[in-house]
Amino acid sequence: MKKLLSLLAAVGVVFALSSCGDDDDGATPVGALSLTGIPAAATIKQGDDLVVTGVTVLAEDGIQSFTVTVDGGTPTDLTGLVTAGGTSSETIDITFSTTGLSLGLRTLVFTLTDTQGDEVTVQHGLTVNAFATVEIATNITENTTWAAGNIYILTSRIVVEPGATLTIGEGSIIKGEFGDGANATALIVARGAQIDAQGTAAAPIIFTSVVDEIEPGEIDSPNLNETDNGLWGGVIILGAAPISDESNSGTENIEGIPGGETFAVYGGTEPNDNSGTLRYVSIRHGGTRLGDGDEINGLTLGGVGAGTTIEFVEVVGNLDDGIEWFGGTVDVTNALVWAADDDAVDVDQAYSGTIDNVIVIAFSGTDHGLEIDGPEGTATGSFTLTNVSIKGADDEIANFRDGATGSLSGAYFFNFVAPSFDTNGEEPDGTGEGDFRFSDDNTDVAYTNGDLTFANLQITLDPAATIAEVFADFTQADQDAVADVAAGAQTEGADPSVFTWTFASQRGELDDF
Repeated sequence: MKKLLSLLAAVGVVFALSSCGDDDDGATPVGALSLTGIPAAATIKQGDDLVVTGVTVLAEDGIQSFTVTVDGGTPTDLTGLVTAGGTSSETIDITFSTTGLSLGLRTLVFTLTDTQGDEVTVQHGLTVNAFATVEIATNITENTTWAAGNIYILTSRIVVEPGATLTIGEGSIIKGEFGDGANATALIVARGAQIDAQGTAAAPIIFTSVVDEIEPGEIDSPNLNETDNGLWGGVIILGAAPISDESNSGTENIEGIPGGETFAVYGGTEPNDNSGTLRYVSIRHGGTRLGDGDEINGLTLGGVGAGTTIEFVEVVGNLDDGIEWFGGTVDVTNALVWAADDDAVDVDQAYSGTIDNVIVIAFSGTDHGLEIDGPEGTATGSFTLTNVSIKGADDEIANFRDGATGSLSGAYFFNFVAPSFDTNGEEPDGTGEGDFRFSDDNTDVAYTNGDLTFANLQITLDPAATIAEVFADFTQADQDAVADVAAGAQTEGADPSVFTWTFASQRGELDDF
């Protein structure tokens, strides 16, 4: 990759001619000598070629030499770049290899010397990094690769348009500029487009904010915590798999995006639709709200099909939900959500896939560990949620709504406080903490009919709570199947060992799991 310095910092001072003669002595006047167009400073990735465009050279007495030195070392000859010998003003481009330059600030001195021995110099400060920083300001309309180990700055809402694939190399960091509401930056993979973001445990791909000082090679942020949220938008992936929308049209516009945008459409009739791959991806400090119920989540999956691969994903510090599924059939494996400011895991519009091995770490702003909604329209679907560990704060364990159908099994809940009760011993709707609720009659019916099932649930109870209080909507038989693990060993829940690559692991948040 070549670095175009002329597009970067302010141009350096113009250096004018010098004189070694005197007209009174009858000497010939010295010809004009100048070197302009070299910027004062820039940043480059180690090993990339330095390319300076639009450099103007003038040496009316002819050029003796044109060189560049790095940190006072041996000069590199650039004289051959000036085809006219400099006797008339000429604009040239300079290409200079940075191979072998050490990291940090390097001082480059460009020196133009004429045949009279007069010279002009321009100093340039070049910061050599192990990575490049690239601004992304336009939509992705053709197959594009963001190279491994670089920083990419999203300056606006960036859409991967239908027919295009965005490939993101391992260890890359994508930072969103700040923007609230309709102006929030986000990466949107439109229906018919694909993303291929495959990090590794050693070099995950990180989406974060421009205020995050993290650099490639780091996982822990030097300056942000899990409570820093709403600093940019998030990642939205849209597909053509079935959804159950209120209008029964089979398609809808994703929330969090202003209305009328064609790239925001999701849903369709292709259950095996393929939107690409996310592996070892951490999404941090995002989320924004256009209005109530109209938000950008950390990771939004709208009508994403089963041909898509999503595994080893982390969402940290999001202003709204951590991960939300709007219908679709995509399976998600090994997901961690930490400090979501609404719901950690949110299922909607008859999502019909499997979510396996999930850790939720709540904080004071988290609403529900799980919020599971049923269909909005006539189309139906059934989710599978298994191997789940949820560490509470002052939130609810789970809320099942709108006739949700599916199964939850192999789950472990701990660190939840006892539910709140009024003076009559009843739990006022919406005020209970640490409880597991069905919110409406349709969900009660789904549970009674066996369309919403639970198995192998364990909980460490608050001393002030009972199983009957926390799981008040369960049948007695199912209450009996929920074990108080304070009296025995934990046997259910997620496997935390697969999350050692995460921000949460770096901060010690998995020590309790």
